[in-house]
Amino acid sequence: MPLYNRLKEYRARLGVNQQEMGTLVGVSRQTISQIERGDYSPSVTLALKLAKVCQVHVEDIFSYQEEERHET
Repeated sequence: MPLYNRLKEYRARLGVNQQEMGTLVGVSRQTISQIERGDYSPSVTLALKLAKVCQVHVEDIFSYQEEERHET
């Protein structure tokens, strides 16, 4: 269940680094890095906080794509 994100792009628009973004939403720099790399899917609460800080809708940052199922 891949969750794609554009957090790095929106963070750059704000002109903040990973540490600063983490401080703004109450998580570590490492968590922001993991989210940006796609290694960690944030909770709904954290996703909403990130969207609020970026002043966009959560769907602007995060998108979900279902994997295609091949029936045999």
